[in-house]
Amino acid sequence: MASAAVSHPPIAHSHSEAGHRQTPVVHNSVPQIPRGPVQASLSFYAPPTDGSKPFNYVEQPPAGEPQHNFGEHTTIVTISDVRGRESHFTLDKNAFETLSNIPESAEKDFTSDESIKKNYYPEVENLILTNVPGARKVFFFDHTIRRQDPKASRNPVLRVHIDQTPASAAERVRIHLPDEAETLLKGRYRIINVWRPLNGPVFSHPLAFADGSSVSDHDLVAIEHRYPDRTGETAGVQHNAKQDWYYWSGMENNERLLLKCFDSDESVGQQGRVPHTAFVDPRTPANAPGRESIEVRALVFG
Repeated sequence: MASAAVSHPPIAHSHSEAGHRQTPVVHNSVPQIPRGPVQASLSFYAPPTDGSKPFNYVEQPPAGEPQHNFGEHTTIVTISDVRGRESHFTLDKNAFETLSNIPESAEKDFTSDESIKKNYYPEVENLILTNVPGARKVFFFDHTIRRQDPKASRNPVLRVHIDQTPASAAERVRIHLPDEAETLLKGRYRIINVWRPLNGPVFSHPLAFADGSSVSDHDLVAIEHRYPDRTGETAGVQHNAKQDWYYWSGMENNERLLLKCFDSDESVGQQGRVPHTAFVDPRTPANAPGRESIEVRALVFG
């Protein structure tokens, strides 16, 4: 896929350039949704300085161990807006896809895991079976609610990553569906995250995602993802100027973003996985509400 054209947002004039004019303070004003291409800082993977295998602890690390042993490389990238051209992107071609006009969920609060599984999971299952070509069986293995609040258990993640690697995707099948695993692993299986805001439209910390076809396998590094009871893998992502980055401005509660983290179909090649991260949009209004979102992770067979 050709690289997106770079377009820079207008540069605001300083007070001196504007003749020292004072802007009236407007209380309780409605914040403006940032739209269009933006240049923003993204945090990419940097290897451990001692050359050791990279790792990250999901929970509290053992005494004397760091939470993770790898570093970060921060760089400015141009992030293009898919708003208005949503139909140009598909899971098979780009590893992400957008869906609009989704009916209101039966789940209202998104505070109880059991209620989410009862009310929201069936809706997401129907969404996947209806919109993902070839899908015939769906198994949800977890979900995460993120709230931009210091008191929240999960905040937006400001680090470019992919949730799975080929090894961890196959292991997911064996862990969650052991009786069917060997049969299921012989067919096509995918891991797809279904992402949506809970308090849309999104003003703050939008999600950036790279076109999978623009990301080389050489950009990806397997990281040990250490749970208390087992060790999985995620992928760190090294910056490459050839990567094409996107976001979906002002996502609403009736919109869904499908992010494909793995695809066993080798015919789609690099389009089988999508690096993603929250990012700080420098145009975010000072009075913008913090982002709240849920992502549901699914094994999709067929």
